[in-house]
Amino acid sequence: MRHIWNRPNQLSLFNRSGAIVFMVMALGAVVAVGGVMGIALGSPEGEEPEGDEAPALSVEGLPLTEDYPYDSPLAAAMNPDGDVVYVVHHTGRRVEAVERASGEALWSTALEQAPSGIALAADGNRLYVTSGLDEGRIEALDADSGDIEFTLSAGHTPVAPVASSGGGTLYVSNRFDNEVAAYDLESRELRGHVQTVREPIAAALTPDDGMLVVAHHLPAQPANSNRVAAKVDLIDTEPFEIAASLTLPNGSTSVRDVCVSPDGAFAYVTHNVARFHLPTTQLERGWMNTSALSVIDLENREWLTTVLLDDVDLGAANPWGVACSADGQSVLVAHSGTHELSRIDRQALHEKIDRVAAGEQVSEVSRSLETIPNDLAFLVDLRERIRLPGNGARGLAVGGTTVAVTEYFSDSLAFVDLSADANPSVEQILLGEQAELSEVREGEKAFFDADLCFQKWQSCASCHPDARADALNWDLLNDGIGNPKNTRSMLFTHETPPVMITGVRDQAETAVRAGFQFIQFVEVPEETAAAVDAYLRALQPVPSPRLADGELSPAAQRGKEIFEQANCAECHSGEYFTDGRMHDVGVGPDELGIQEFVTPLLNEVWRTGPYLYDGRAETMMEVLTEFNPDDRHGATSELTSGELEDLTEYILSL
Repeated sequence: MRHIWNRPNQLSLFNRSGAIVFMVMALGAVVAVGGVMGIALGSPEGEEPEGDEAPALSVEGLPLTEDYPYDSPLAAAMNPDGDVVYVVHHTGRRVEAVERASGEALWSTALEQAPSGIALAADGNRLYVTSGLDEGRIEALDADSGDIEFTLSAGHTPVAPVASSGGGTLYVSNRFDNEVAAYDLESRELRGHVQTVREPIAAALTPDDGMLVVAHHLPAQPANSNRVAAKVDLIDTEPFEIAASLTLPNGSTSVRDVCVSPDGAFAYVTHNVARFHLPTTQLERGWMNTSALSVIDLENREWLTTVLLDDVDLGAANPWGVACSADGQSVLVAHSGTHELSRIDRQALHEKIDRVAAGEQVSEVSRSLETIPNDLAFLVDLRERIRLPGNGARGLAVGGTTVAVTEYFSDSLAFVDLSADANPSVEQILLGEQAELSEVREGEKAFFDADLCFQKWQSCASCHPDARADALNWDLLNDGIGNPKNTRSMLFTHETPPVMITGVRDQAETAVRAGFQFIQFVEVPEETAAAVDAYLRALQPVPSPRLADGELSPAAQRGKEIFEQANCAECHSGEYFTDGRMHDVGVGPDELGIQEFVTPLLNEVWRTGPYLYDGRAETMMEVLTEFNPDDRHGATSELTSGELEDLTEYILSL
């Protein structure tokens, strides 16, 4: 059973036979999704792995227990004919093969850890699935049966597996180890790795296997720099090394995906462009956040330009997956915040870019390649926005004339027929048991939902990707105007009042409601705000990549003693390493004379740089040395270089 969702909001149910209808009605549950009715299909489950003492976590840090019975389809791969789609269910901890025609699950394989990415081998016989956090692994599955053939050890939070067309090499990005690894699939051994800047999160190979394009999730510069932006690395596969490192436009953050055109000429990268240098007084015309697609010229190994995916008066928030159609005619972008698919005419896009490069002014804004990233009208007549029936569009998989979209929060797949020139049909298949949404799940869904925002420009996740921080400074007006502050992680905010670095909110509950009112410019029902509270309270820290088998390394153990001796624990005390009080540690005043700041918690601080209230410190070592005048931020001036390294190791292991 499946349902076809034709815009505008037209639905037709049909089945392959009456017997199938009876079987599905007996085994499935009728549910309402996106205002339309559908049938939730049961699917075969692999044996549940035996639980560890500590439950597996999602990448956000949600404990994956029986109280969280959701699949959360995150990424997908499709065979070339487009008749079978392979789906990784992130919080469901399983991989599933779904037959396109019937919507039936062909097999489902349970995993111990949360899967994050999937790649189909060029011959179509094997799948490679990345999973886990600090105990990362790669599972090789038989594409026909779902049987796990072998497992490879990976680094911390492996993502974005990419199999070479020749079948000999698999590339995996170890997100929190800041490295890209290459595996020899014949020997099943690590061939080598390349160290990258910060959080490699997406990768794509050129058709000739000669270049791996790797996109990084967050900026790595100090937040008070003139230019703060994430990077894209171009890695030559032979030798395995970075050939070029390209910086995206100022404000580029929350990078999610990259693809390479079928001709190997260009790469396309999805991300936000944050207008963080402006006070947050409005949202109109992308004043705070815009959604973007950056174009990389692979022949010349340079950034070409960046086009905005929003319309002048309607945001297209939180772009996620990106892919080219099989014929190369379209660039496809999933919008996680607004639950849409953008279909961009690729030839017309490049023709317009070429006109600008030749000196033609194609619009009031676009006079050069550097000005295109400010043009909200650049894609007019080049792009179609296709509303999807589910919630949380993330991964894309292309097969034949069809693109499959994973819908994370509705536990579903959407299929869009690319053969139509306009108004394509949209089909949705519901996956799993379609469990009733708990308050935590409702809050997670609301946190990532830009439909709640005025004109859909942003969601909570726009500034807090994965409920952490975007590495930027924002002037939020809650403590004045003209004094921007570095974005803080949402982890343990409800346990550590007051919140905001200047303590202007008495508790996180107040900040959540103020965030909707003064940042998204909407009033939400109290149950929505309370659900977001519940979601944020449920988050747990992801183990640090600096831990050794889950424990402090010898260097970190020495650093723990120094932490006490240097008086760090006087303020950074207790379970959350904060006394919740205001202190003057010599790094102020800010632009308005504010001198004291709330002691920040240190849990998961390895993940939340840059540091200090204005993000001036790129590294924790800089916090302890360069930006610690007169030992007011811990008695570190007399420490040896070795002791400083041990202290840093301890803090970054928390």
